[in-house]
Amino acid sequence: MQNIGKFYINGEWVRPVGSEAHALINPASEAEICKIPMGNEHDVNAAVAAAKAAFPAFSQTTRAERIRLLRILHALYNEAFDEIAALMVEEMGSTQAFSLSTQAWIGAEHFEALIHFLETMPFEERRGDTLLSKEPIGVCALITPWNWPMNQLVLKVVPALAAGCTMIAKPSEFSPRSSLRFAELVHEAGFQPGVYNHLTGYGHVAGEALARHPDVDMVSITGSTRAGIAVARAAAETVKRVSQELGGKSPNIILPDADLEQAVRDGVDWCFVNVGQSCRSPSRLLVPADRMEEAKALAGEAAETYTVGDPMTDVSMGPVVNERQFNHIQSLIQAGIDEGATLVTGGVGRPAGLNRGYYIRPTVFGDVTNDMAIAREEIFGPVLSIIGYGDEAEAIEIANDTVYGLAGYVQSGSLERARRVAQQMRAGAIWINGAEWSAYAPFGGYKQSGNGREQGEWGIDEYLELKSIAGYA
Repeated sequence: MQNIGKFYINGEWVRPVGSEAHALINPASEAEICKIPMGNEHDVNAAVAAAKAAFPAFSQTTRAERIRLLRILHALYNEAFDEIAALMVEEMGSTQAFSLSTQAWIGAEHFEALIHFLETMPFEERRGDTLLSKEPIGVCALITPWNWPMNQLVLKVVPALAAGCTMIAKPSEFSPRSSLRFAELVHEAGFQPGVYNHLTGYGHVAGEALARHPDVDMVSITGSTRAGIAVARAAAETVKRVSQELGGKSPNIILPDADLEQAVRDGVDWCFVNVGQSCRSPSRLLVPADRMEEAKALAGEAAETYTVGDPMTDVSMGPVVNERQFNHIQSLIQAGIDEGATLVTGGVGRPAGLNRGYYIRPTVFGDVTNDMAIAREEIFGPVLSIIGYGDEAEAIEIANDTVYGLAGYVQSGSLERARRVAQQMRAGAIWINGAEWSAYAPFGGYKQSGNGREQGEWGIDEYLELKSIAGYA
């Protein structure tokens, strides 16, 4: 990768206008990897101008031409698969095994699903003498987070390209190099200059400049609810579309007829995926109150099987992404202790034997009430809160008692009962009994977890405007 320190604008690798830089830190060692340039409003203006100039021609390309280009890009992604995975190990601390099996793999899965939908979805429909036509929305700003670098980048870029939009991608400053490698692949794939532009920058500078820019027609952001609110405010004056996939505090309801041992162990595993750094993480485990002691013991045993350490080695879990996140998690673990939850395992501080790096002890709290900070706030780390409930109605009430609504989980020995509970949960995506994730289903949230949907044809629709032409016949 030859373009560290540069932005990709109008088909060329260019030096940033300003001199501000962000020190990218390896979270496993706390050593500096490199300096990443932070774009300013001048850089944003150049990228937006390039995307605006490229839009008229690219928006008129045929479906067949966009499919051809995306297949080339998909093939290039697969060729660079191992390299992209290795970059995520270093920049965000994802373990080697997880980077290969999930972080890089999920990008390839989205490519396949989105190309499939582009091949099959209708862009026009006749209703009497009226033509309903779906057209690209225009210039899009794509703001992606650090926790799933390829998942979120591919989920925004490929649908926008499929729709015929042009774009500016701004990844997080904490996981920028895998995204930079992706920009190199886009260049190699042969998209015309200005269709895809890439820059790095702080959210409050580059992100807000993109959101308020009058020539940006849409902003798609994945990040914290706080960041989503800031983008929406900045975008409001130009009345542009804002699509948001934000925070979560997902419940996992274990119903009384479930196999408690298996359900609790699964619940721990799902919560600890990606070191807990997932917006859909089921960090609230709801169990029958009369089985709390049994659930605590099972969850503690499961958590203590996790090994934590250097992500380049054969461990279950690497570090969290940065010092700020480490300190945030530590403060919430301490809050759980102070508020009277039962600390089953884990706790504050690094795991034994680790003196450097942003490593978190896999932590389980029992006897949690839903008004505690650990049950209300998005921790974004390997911290599980077990909450007891009396009956099914109370379980649903507790599950829905949150400002978030991104995901939910329910486990039961009766599919009919699980379906009934799932339909009452106020969240955009529900998983019953450990159902497999699918790139062919929509994903997005209710309430303060955002708006809009990503994945599949619903993701492509986010980048389309609907026009009706009466008298067309």
